[in-house]
Amino acid sequence: MNTQRSMEERLWEYIDGLATEEERSVLGQLLRDDAAWKSKYSELLKTDELLRSSELDQPSLRFSKNVMEEISKLHIAPATKTYINKKIIWGISFFFFALIAGFLLYGFAQMQWSVSGDSEVLKNVNKLDFGKMFNNTWVNIFMMINVVIGLFVLDNYLSKKRRAFRQR
Repeated sequence: MNTQRSMEERLWEYIDGLATEEERSVLGQLLRDDAAWKSKYSELLKTDELLRSSELDQPSLRFSKNVMEEISKLHIAPATKTYINKKIIWGISFFFFALIAGFLLYGFAQMQWSVSGDSEVLKNVNKLDFGKMFNNTWVNIFMMINVVIGLFVLDNYLSKKRRAFRQR
């Protein structure tokens, strides 16, 4: 296969006139003596003549515009509307918001509020130990996941508002 390929490459260089004088003389000797080289040369010459004699069809000047106009006539439905139920997405987001609110309420319930004055409340807030609430690794991971999901929901909401604003 490799010798066949190199034979074709050398013959194409010979036909195209890219071969050096030394290669031309070697190939001329091979074409006179070897029948395989001679048959391959005649086959490649026929191919070259066909390529030079045929005219390539060119598309019309408006070809790309015609194609784009035909594509614009088609109404392509967004794929996500067919398989995503918005009620499920809203339910999941409500669940996570409720979970975050529950954690916040639990945290505020663990604080010791004193009724005696404002200055004592600020002192007690400084003494608040969050280690009791958030000392578990799994709770921290769960909270981070909730924050990320909440940011995704916020981004989705804001991008819908931006799309609605652009359509006006």
